[in-house]
Amino acid sequence: MHIKGSCYCGAVRFSLNAATPVPYLRCYCSICRKTAGGGGFAINLGGLKDSLSVQGDDCISVFNAMIDGQQSPAERRFCSKCGSALWVWDPRWPELVHPFASAIDSALPKPPEHVHIMLSVKPDWVCLDEDQDETCFQQYPDRSLKDWHTHHGLLSPEPD
Repeated sequence: MHIKGSCYCGAVRFSLNAATPVPYLRCYCSICRKTAGGGGFAINLGGLKDSLSVQGDDCISVFNAMIDGQQSPAERRFCSKCGSALWVWDPRWPELVHPFASAIDSALPKPPEHVHIMLSVKPDWVCLDEDQDETCFQQYPDRSLKDWHTHHGLLSPEPD
């Protein structure tokens, strides 16, 4: 699926091909929550780095979080003008880029479920809908973005 995104002020626009475009995974870690979470969580999609096209690259800043006292190699891109979180790229998986669903302007598929991760660090003020039978993990999920999409028959073919 080809998706388009932008920051709030419009200084940065981007597009990419995403084989895993369903916004189902809600991360409550402090990094996601504080850099991109509006509801106490952030939602990342999965896209192909070599398909990423960016306008306004000069308005992008990069943040590397500290994890257990060490600087993470993962690079979080955000707009230097309005602060919008845009995407994460990690050199350990150089072929992938993970845009934040909150920055996507294209219509995204509705997820058949939500998966909540990093609940061990979720703040008390963030409430999960107890009426929903949703999958929850104290730490990381048992499936990758690709595996979850494949399991649900939602893996998007690459556009020609």
